[in-house]
Amino acid sequence: MEKDFEKKYHKYETNHFWFKARRHYIASYLKNKSKDLHILDIGCSSGILLENLYRKGFKKNNLYGVDISAEAIKNCKTNGLKNAFIMDAEKISLDKKFDIIIASDSLEHLKNDEQALKNWLGLLKDDGELLIFVPAFNFLWSNHDDVNMHYRRYTRKQLILKVKNNGFQIKTSGYWNILLFIPVLIYRLISNLLNIVFNKKEKQSDINKITFFNGLLFNILKTENKLLKYITFPFGVSTYCIVKKGNHN
Repeated sequence: MEKDFEKKYHKYETNHFWFKARRHYIASYLKNKSKDLHILDIGCSSGILLENLYRKGFKKNNLYGVDISAEAIKNCKTNGLKNAFIMDAEKISLDKKFDIIIASDSLEHLKNDEQALKNWLGLLKDDGELLIFVPAFNFLWSNHDDVNMHYRRYTRKQLILKVKNNGFQIKTSGYWNILLFIPVLIYRLISNLLNIVFNKKEKQSDINKITFFNGLLFNILKTENKLLKYITFPFGVSTYCIVKKGNHN
C-alpha cells in the first residue's frame, strides 16, 4: 500500500469498526479451539489481531506474523510480538508448520495469488486451516483499491476456484459486510464517475476518521458475524472462505 495510506491504516486499525468487526469474526471462530495452536497472521500489520488472540488465552510464543512493511513489523515488536518478520507473502519461509493461517485482505495485494496459495499450503499442518478475507466484486473497484495497491477483487466463486485449484478443500465460504454493500456501491460509482468527468487524479482511501457511528457500525457487523453461522449472504463488500488441506490419498 502507498506510504501515506499506510500511516492512516496504522492510525485507525485498532478501533475502526471495519477492522474490529473482522477481528471479532476470526476470534469467534477460534474461540473454542485449543489455546496451544500455532497461528500465523499473513499481512499482520501492527499485530493487533495477534494481540487480541493472546489476550484470549493463546500462547504468545505460538503466535507469528509476517508483513512486507518494515514499519508494520516494527510496530509488532513494539507491541511485544517477537515472532514477527518482514516477508513477501508470496514466498514465506519459516521453519514451522501452522495449525491456523489467517490472511485478512492480503491475497489481493499479491501479483501471483496462486503462487502464494501454494506457499501457504506448504506452511499448514495436515489438519490445519486457512482463513481468507478479500475484497469482493470488481465493479466495486475505486481509488481505495488503487491506494491499497490491489491487483484484483474476487467473487465468492472465483475465490473458491482459486483455493480448490491449489490444494485446498472448502469448509465454509460466503460474503461479509452486507450492511455496507449498497452504500459502498453507490458511493464508489458516483466517485468514479466524478473522477472521470472532472479528470481527477488524486487517490483517496475509504478509511476515514472514526466517527460517532463507529460503535453502531461495529455492533451491527458483530450481529452479522453471528448470523454467518446460519446464513450465506448473496453479496457483500468482502468475500471469505475457510479451507483445509485437500485429501491427497
